[in-house]
Amino acid sequence: MITRRAFIGTAALASAAMALPWRVSGATVLPAGPAPAPLSLPHFPGRPHAFVWRNWSLVPIDTLAKVIKATPKQVRALATSMGLAGEPRITREQLDRSSLTIIRRNWHLLPYEQLLTLLGWTEEQLAYTLREDDFLYIKLGGLKPKCAPIQYDAPGDASRLRQVVEREFKSQKLREPAFSFLKELSRGTRDQPQPATGLRLCYSYFALYGDPLLDPNLDPYPDGYLARVAALGVNGVWLQGVLQKLAPFPWELPRSRDYETRLRNLRRLAQRAAKRNIRIYLYLNEPRALPNSFFNSRKEFQGVTQGGFSTLCTSQPEVRQCLTDSIATICRAAPELGGFFTITASENLTNCWSHGGGASCPRCAKRKPGEVIAEVNAALWQGVRDANTGARLIAWDWGWADAWAEDAINRLPEGVSLMSVSEWSLPITRGGVETTVGEYSISAIGPGPRATRHWQLAQKRGLDVVAKIQAGNTWELSAVPYIPALQNVAQHARNLREAGIKDVMLGWTLGGYPSPNLEVVSDILEHGGRSIDGALQAAARRRVGDRHAQKMVAAWREVSAAFKEFPYHIGVVYNAPMQLGPANLLWEKPTGYRSSMVGFPYDDLERWRSVYPADIFITQMEKVAAGFAQALRRWPKRPYRGELERELNVIEAAAIHFQSTANQARFVQARDKLGSAKTNTEAAPQLASLGTILQQESALARRLHAIHSRDSRIGFEASNQYYYVPSDLIEKVLNCRDLLDRWLPAQRAKWNIS
Repeated sequence: MITRRAFIGTAALASAAMALPWRVSGATVLPAGPAPAPLSLPHFPGRPHAFVWRNWSLVPIDTLAKVIKATPKQVRALATSMGLAGEPRITREQLDRSSLTIIRRNWHLLPYEQLLTLLGWTEEQLAYTLREDDFLYIKLGGLKPKCAPIQYDAPGDASRLRQVVEREFKSQKLREPAFSFLKELSRGTRDQPQPATGLRLCYSYFALYGDPLLDPNLDPYPDGYLARVAALGVNGVWLQGVLQKLAPFPWELPRSRDYETRLRNLRRLAQRAAKRNIRIYLYLNEPRALPNSFFNSRKEFQGVTQGGFSTLCTSQPEVRQCLTDSIATICRAAPELGGFFTITASENLTNCWSHGGGASCPRCAKRKPGEVIAEVNAALWQGVRDANTGARLIAWDWGWADAWAEDAINRLPEGVSLMSVSEWSLPITRGGVETTVGEYSISAIGPGPRATRHWQLAQKRGLDVVAKIQAGNTWELSAVPYIPALQNVAQHARNLREAGIKDVMLGWTLGGYPSPNLEVVSDILEHGGRSIDGALQAAARRRVGDRHAQKMVAAWREVSAAFKEFPYHIGVVYNAPMQLGPANLLWEKPTGYRSSMVGFPYDDLERWRSVYPADIFITQMEKVAAGFAQALRRWPKRPYRGELERELNVIEAAAIHFQSTANQARFVQARDKLGSAKTNTEAAPQLASLGTILQQESALARRLHAIHSRDSRIGFEASNQYYYVPSDLIEKVLNCRDLLDRWLPAQRAKWNIS
């Protein structure tokens, strides 16, 4: 069983991303670790073309011109020469909501200085985002490629590129431009809130993760969205809280600036949500480690050190009091707050035992990990009690080691609830390979033995318990608003109901779309007599009407059965290219880059497949894709509208992502076999396979482009924003065309194969 932090650790990224090396500039730290050569992009005539192409629909033209020292007229001419459609209109909100997308697509193109100009950010803003925005630097690989500055000068001929664009994509017009779903979800619904006897907690489908309370114009929970999820039984929503940004610290910290503004916005949000019978919860991962320079005059507070950061040692009473006072401040400022949930043994470096290194602290080395972990939760709980607002504290056992988890549970104070990932440690067999589920799975149906054991320990002490599941989607595929495997999520909900679990966290940052998945989970948890079939039928009638309900239920069942073939392992979930699907490029030579956590898959088949032999990994992905495709065949190929069209969009997009994952694995296999071939006989089948795969990937990219152009939800996930935009799928076609026209003929000539 591997936790997310343990996975990061095995990838040798934790220290690079969360501690050092970081470049220090005054009070700002920017990561400056490994700096390999960036990937080349031979399907573009030059780097200026790649820069304009990748940013055309995301960044204003004046800014693009400023970055590469060109005029707006020159930028427009460069875009036109490549066949890019008319000048996009980009709002400030769209720019803010695309910042992570912009960073990713320029990571191999721009040095930091030009990236800051492109974003319009300070070093401090970028450093905070890379460090705090849900492990962004790890998602980027824990390194920054050493990119030379791009300047506009004699950019080269793009006529061949334009010919491909005009031939393959007759229209680039989008029926639904990026973020159109924001207006749809903000309009609300006439449906009444569904009462829930237990907690139903989810995350916003579109909230900005890093600092969502500072700018009220980027509302993570507009009234219309709250109304929609309330109609599906949701009564709690959450967002990240960083204490240094929400309360004054007893020590001078520049991070505490604007905490009053954030608290005012938090209270307004909590008051609005309460009108919908929804409570706001804050996720806490505290106390956050601080730069070593902070401890120059405070050595007595310094605990475990990782690179340039050290923990505020919670064995010191002053540190625990700081936690208590901060929580009390937040609760008093927002008395409508529903409460908090904590991660105390993983994610960021926090307490001295949070990453398992407490033995290096002179104080915590003398104490048991479970004792320290429970004490952190107790300090937070004391703040809740001091404020006396009725808020709740949920201690999440995520990352708690089996060796001391029971001790931590036994030491939790009365009144604290315990949450466990329901499917964690569930044994599964896929393609004959035995493994266990870590988390984030809809293909495996919980609860598993770990959660069951921990819940029983907590209940024995009289503590309330919470099941954390993924009801909407998972990192098995997060690029669709939900995975329509409703039979699976309904069965999971029924299993929890039969186990007496009433409180449920419905997902991490992914899965908050108001989907039929959320509907059936709430329906089954709330109604003891509700069957799985009854819940599916009710959801289908509500979504697509009586005429199509039976076929939709049958499709959901086919998708659910196929999804049970998914080759689950935490390494597969984080590394394989499911999130990008056809948007992930193909490479004629091994890139040498390691796949990063739901960031850049590159061509790292060894990490994609994890514990599965390559052929089994591919076969299992193809089984999943085939099952989703089979579900689509229930509907004749013709235009559909409304909810039915959108439901079919999700199924088809998911099928494409899984098939593309299999295709890319086959491509890497064939490319590498070709590279090691000794004879024409060995090379010929690989060349044939490569040609076929390139054609297939090009076709999948065109299909996904059509879906993405009419459904702005596709390719989006809150903590990663857009994994890809329509121009990325056009770029994949350019990539395949380049390999077919330039690289493959050269390989055939090398082996004298026509």
